[in-house]
Amino acid sequence: MNNILSYCISNPYLLAAMLIIGLVLLVKGADWLVDGASAIAKRFGISDLVIGLTVVAFGTSMPEFVVNMVSVAEGTTDLAITNILGSNIINTFVILGVTALIWPVTSQQRSRDFDIPMSIIAGVLVFACVAVESPFGEECRGITRMGGIILLLLFCYFLYNTFRHAKDHPDEIEPAGTTKPIGVGLAITLVLVGFAGLVIGGEMIVKSAVQIATNLGVSESIIGLTVVALGTSLPELATSAMAAFKHNSDIALGNVIGSNIFNVFFVLASSAIVRPLPAYDGINLDAWVVAAGSILVWLFIKTNHERQIKRWGGAVLLLIYAGYLTYRLMPYL
Repeated sequence: MNNILSYCISNPYLLAAMLIIGLVLLVKGADWLVDGASAIAKRFGISDLVIGLTVVAFGTSMPEFVVNMVSVAEGTTDLAITNILGSNIINTFVILGVTALIWPVTSQQRSRDFDIPMSIIAGVLVFACVAVESPFGEECRGITRMGGIILLLLFCYFLYNTFRHAKDHPDEIEPAGTTKPIGVGLAITLVLVGFAGLVIGGEMIVKSAVQIATNLGVSESIIGLTVVALGTSLPELATSAMAAFKHNSDIALGNVIGSNIFNVFFVLASSAIVRPLPAYDGINLDAWVVAAGSILVWLFIKTNHERQIKRWGGAVLLLIYAGYLTYRLMPYL
């Protein structure tokens, strides 16, 4: 495997193909893993509610998780942080922006009262971790192991609150399940093939992203914020856009906010516990934009009677992202 990757890295065309194939394997691997694991869980009599809140919810964050685990294992910590920050920025400014332009994004009370505030806390904590010296005596300026533990504890609180709310309001939770019954053999095959796709795709993405950054003379953080983050967010963008065309845009808000929370409190936390994630040039701005995005979404929703992100709000989100991206890329233009 390593010999094949080394050969691809030496050819720029194969390098680009390697990145694309890695993204496809990563996304499809997550889908197959979720389908197989959901079918197995169903066979054991686990409810749709629990499957939706565990297997499906964790499965949607598996692409980011695998990329981060490969990144920290290979010491490319800049890529690990920017994969999460970039994904959250694209989720908020691009996915919600495009969705709102197609059809105003409606919010549910649960999102307004708990999920969006939790996503704001996630962004603020990331900013605090990188902007303030650690009070625990750790030398690493960035996401330290202790910072990762704190984030993971908050993730446990988020899961507990989500399960309790789902139990009290089962009508608000979409049932999870496969579109047709899957045999045990096929389900196990999907899990194994999906896991293999995730691992192979994650390694291909990390190696190709690092080499592309080297070839172009840009930092790993820029590649992580743009190419890698956008690639792992494309499925959510397509799903949210289709939901908006069907006037079901409230689904997009729940998916985006939930993904942002999982990315910070679970994926970034786990990565930092495995290996502390030092700060990189520009991290303060990136972390601030993550926090500001959630605050803007909350303000857009709270300042109208329909509790929606209007089309003008979607346009504002996209314009802010365009300005942010231009600023970050300006030194390389």
